[in-house]
This record gives sequence, structure tokens and C-alpha cells, in this order.
Amino acid sequence: MCRFNSGFFYRHPLLQQYRWYWRVEPDVHFHCDTPFDPFRYLADHGKVYGFTITMYEYEATIPTLWETTKEFMRLHPEHVAPDNAMGYISDNGGETYNLCHFWSNFEIADMDFWRGDAYSAYFDFLDAKGGFYYERWGDAPVHSLAAALFARKEQIHFFDEIGYEHNPYTHCPRGAGAWARGRCSCNPQGSFDYDGYSCMRQWDRIQ
Repeated sequence: MCRFNSGFFYRHPLLQQYRWYWRVEPDVHFHCDTPFDPFRYLADHGKVYGFTITMYEYEATIPTLWETTKEFMRLHPEHVAPDNAMGYISDNGGETYNLCHFWSNFEIADMDFWRGDAYSAYFDFLDAKGGFYYERWGDAPVHSLAAALFARKEQIHFFDEIGYEHNPYTHCPRGAGAWARGRCSCNPQGSFDYDGYSCMRQWDRIQ
């Protein structure tokens, strides 16, 4: 599943006529009305990836992913975007990976970004290393590292307005205005955003 979601779903013949997708999994809950088109918002603002929850990955599942990613960047510096989101995924300028990733069971994204030269070369490089099999490289850290490195940071969007729950974690809009406009049913005090396992602070620091 992780390998398919990382490198193949957007190549499926049935999806070739489409550019945008919204990943929706079973047993999730949306706690707010969404009175706007998130696809149109991303397209109109030149963005390629949207998320609601960000957290740390389990290091034991990806012990060599960052070293492999650094090797790719050394070989292909032309794919690394200027003004990227390195400050979100690393606390020391890229020497090490802080394990932050966008929780990909909710993601709204541009498949043309995955189909592009940078991500295609990156996925093929990872696939040749075998980490999807020998470790457990997940699509969440793979997508997150790619978005953080190959897109400009302003091309990644936090959908604060979308109240979303995938047990046991919930994102609920914390601002009273957004919560009221969305007629949300979630409790902002229970939002995962600034939980100790959340990476929202790392995201905030690059804004």
C-alpha cells in the first residue's frame, strides 16, 4: 500500500484525465461545513499540497529514508526548490530529519506535482533502494519530504477551516471565526494541532 500510494496511484489509467485528488479514508469524520472548493482554492493560489494534521513519524519505520533523500539531493540539486520547507522537516538545516510529516490519510494535492520530473526521479531513486520493502517507507513521509523539498513552502497549504478526525486525532479550527463560519461540531480544545506529538509548531516557524 505504501509503495502504491507513493508512486503509482496517480499513474493509474483511470486517473489520467484528472489533476487533483482528495484522499478520503473509511471511518473518518468531517466536523465542519466546507463552503468553498478546496481544489479551486489550491489551483487559484498556485499551491500543490494541502493538509490538516502533521505529526512525527516512527523512526524505526524509516531508518535510512533521510540519508537516501540526502543522497538524491546531492545527485540532483536541480530538483530542490528555492525557498522550500526544509525548516519544517529539519531542525538543523538538513543534517538530520526531525521526523515531521503531513498525515496523508487526509491530503488534497495536485497529481501533476507527483507526475513531474522532480518527484518521478525521487520516487524511482527511492524504489531502487528497496526501502519500501526492507523498512516501511510510508507514503506520508515520502510525500511530505517531496513536498517540502521540491515545492516552494508557499505552495503547501494548511486547511485550518476543515475540521477532520481520523481516530484518535482531530483537527478542529481553533479560531472562533473559522469555527463559527464552518458551523463546526468539534471541540477546539481537543484539537491535535499543538499536542506534544504534533509538528504544527515546526510548520508555524517557517510561515
